Amino acid sequence: MTSTQAEQSGTPQELGPRPIDVALLASVFVIAACGLLYELAAGALASYLLGDSVLQFSTIIGTYLFAMGIGSWLSRYFEDQLPAHFLRVELMVALVGGALPAVLFLANAYAPGAFRFLLYGMVLVVGTLVGLEIPLVMRILKRNASLKDLVSKVLTFDYLGALAVSLAFPIVLVPKLGLVRTGLLFGFMNAAIAVWALVLFKHELRNLRAHIWACALVLLTLGGGIAGADQLTKLADDHFYQDRIVLSSSSPYQRIVVTQGRQGARLYLNGNLQFAQSDEYRYHEALVHPAMAAHGAPKKIAVLGGGDGMAVREVLKYPSVEAVTLVELDPAMTDLFRTNAMMTALNGNALNDPRVSIVNTDAFHWLQESKDSFDVIVVDFPDPTNFAIGKLFTNSFYSLLDKRLAASGYAVVQTTSPLIARHSFWTVVQTIESVGLTAKPYHAHVPSFGEWGFVLASHRPWREPPGLPEGMRYLTMPTMRLMFDFPLDMDRVPAEVNRLSNQVLVNTYEREWGKVEH
Repeated sequence: MTSTQAEQSGTPQELGPRPIDVALLASVFVIAACGLLYELAAGALASYLLGDSVLQFSTIIGTYLFAMGIGSWLSRYFEDQLPAHFLRVELMVALVGGALPAVLFLANAYAPGAFRFLLYGMVLVVGTLVGLEIPLVMRILKRNASLKDLVSKVLTFDYLGALAVSLAFPIVLVPKLGLVRTGLLFGFMNAAIAVWALVLFKHELRNLRAHIWACALVLLTLGGGIAGADQLTKLADDHFYQDRIVLSSSSPYQRIVVTQGRQGARLYLNGNLQFAQSDEYRYHEALVHPAMAAHGAPKKIAVLGGGDGMAVREVLKYPSVEAVTLVELDPAMTDLFRTNAMMTALNGNALNDPRVSIVNTDAFHWLQESKDSFDVIVVDFPDPTNFAIGKLFTNSFYSLLDKRLAASGYAVVQTTSPLIARHSFWTVVQTIESVGLTAKPYHAHVPSFGEWGFVLASHRPWREPPGLPEGMRYLTMPTMRLMFDFPLDMDRVPAEVNRLSNQVLVNTYEREWGKVEH
């Protein structure tokens, strides 16, 4: 039987693997890596910009897999000129998938109303194209392999490619390159596979010149995008933020942006304001001093969250402090506020104080592993916008906090706005009380955020301190007394306990803050 007859009959030849087959199998590795990268990039961007990472990743993954199913089904209609179809699909994946992060960043800045439509539209298109890739490769390889060997080899390389990018995405790609450049780079890799197919199958391709021009144009477009990735990101950021951007970076956990304007520096995480230089002292004095001053002579302190070092700055105003452990998940945050001159000027160089130890890990895990007890624990996490953060507001977390708190110690928890998110605020109070701790809620006005809430938690009732350390810009003893008085529109309402198995707080928070125009 001749080679041509074997291909027409679908009977594989019993020969060793051809170089062309090895090349195609290697391309499967790259294809799988690129396909998963686009999925991860879409999920990360949706989490950054829309919040609730569990919901965003679940819907993105579901949409992407559904689209891949559509692509696989459509592959049955591709019969002749399979290498040409494969080459075109690769070029389309390269353009749409590679541009996905850049397009979505720009859409969020210039047309936020269209962001969700573009997000899921691009995920559907990329998923459909990715769903076409593997069936086309398998049908090309079928010319010279048995079905059993074909499936095992293709799936092996497919899974290996997915493993490689799933490890590289959070560890290397996003921290080193950023989402925009990473997307464009992997689009370039898809386009390179198209060029590879062009070389391998040049004798089978009709209109070879047109294919060459198409490959060249896509490579030039993506190459230009890679070279200008910083400018693309800056263009989106400059339009989104009101003030001049002086620093921006992406970590595996969040996008960090610092702006500078007439009101001073502002820190944004995933587009959400974390502090404004003009009034951050109000927030941090209210957060730290009711607990620290009430203790009397605190020696060992833990600060959970608060990687900007502002809370640590306030803690260090007490001469009795011997050791401060700062537990912050994202090392990019602590590195920034430990080394950048503008940031160290804001936190008084607190993170370089010899009494301060920085631990970059998940606070929940750290509490589980820690054996120490602390006189004061300052809990300064972002609001519970998703389930990953919401677990840090559950009764399970507060039970761990209880074990690490000294008998005479105090913990304080930042607890969103009791005015805008009233039910959310009192849910935290109820959850703290459910583990046997005494809860003492209070609030303070921070102009950048409005009325903001906090909760003191302890084994003994809170007592008003005899005084405050020097250097206060906002807090006084008369002011502190007023913070514990709740007017009618912020007073206590019935609330559920926020549990790890049923995080009612996240849904309550989203419902209450969703009514507010940001």
